[in-house]
Amino acid sequence: MEYPTDIINRMKRVEGQIRGVLKMMEDGKECDQVVHQLSAIRNAVDRIIVNVVGVDMSNCLVEHLKNKEELDTDKIIKDTLQLLLKIK
Repeated sequence: MEYPTDIINRMKRVEGQIRGVLKMMEDGKECDQVVHQLSAIRNAVDRIIVNVVGVDMSNCLVEHLKNKEELDTDKIIKDTLQLLLKIK
């Protein structure tokens, strides 16, 4: 699967945030500051997951239409929901 540039850029941003939190921990920053940054990272990752699942669902639909295959929308929706349920 080929991922859009914006999703890859978001992942790189999260990578930088994680490095920042590690630095905060190494520097002995207060718990509330670290937790605030970790929460921001978790929210960013959740948004990335939703985007990745959306891209996957879109690719699946486009592929079926391109190949003139019969669409099993119920299965596509069920598979998508199963992926989203793995977030939590």
